[in-house]
Amino acid sequence: MTTRTDIPESEAAERRSWLREHSELGVCVLLLALGVLVLTDALTMDVEVTQRGPVGPKTVPVVVGVGLLVIAALLAVDVLRGGRGQAEGGEDIDLSEPADWRTVLLLSGVFLGAAVLIEPVGFPVAGALLFWGAAFALGSRRLDRDPLIAAVLSLATYAVFNNLLGVPLPGGPLMGVL
Repeated sequence: MTTRTDIPESEAAERRSWLREHSELGVCVLLLALGVLVLTDALTMDVEVTQRGPVGPKTVPVVVGVGLLVIAALLAVDVLRGGRGQAEGGEDIDLSEPADWRTVLLLSGVFLGAAVLIEPVGFPVAGALLFWGAAFALGSRRLDRDPLIAAVLSLATYAVFNNLLGVPLPGGPLMGVL
């Protein structure tokens, strides 16, 4: 039994070839969907604008959402104009090597640990452990420098989100100090 279609074989092959040559458009669609999702979520956020001023909890998600939409549009224009990424040439990845599951598991453990610890010890301590643990999992063994950088990053992140953007983060035992 044969099926008959209205599209000739050569036209169907040409259409498949066009989609294959422009497969990067799938990334554009993904970025567009993420941008719309982030913008929708940010714009429907319940925040008192008069209480916080023009810079508040909506600022970062709106900037990220608009950035995602701009990148999706620019990438789509580039792909439609014939731009293509270099396959395998631009990456330093050896595809014959197996995945580094030890690093993946260490990073997962660090993220889960930070998520569990954020309420009892507060964001500054949990964030410092997260940053230091991520550096350790990714191969840094500088015990004299990494904890200090992690503490500074965590405190700066806490100050920006809690004090500048108005996103309340748990301070934990350091709440009175910070």
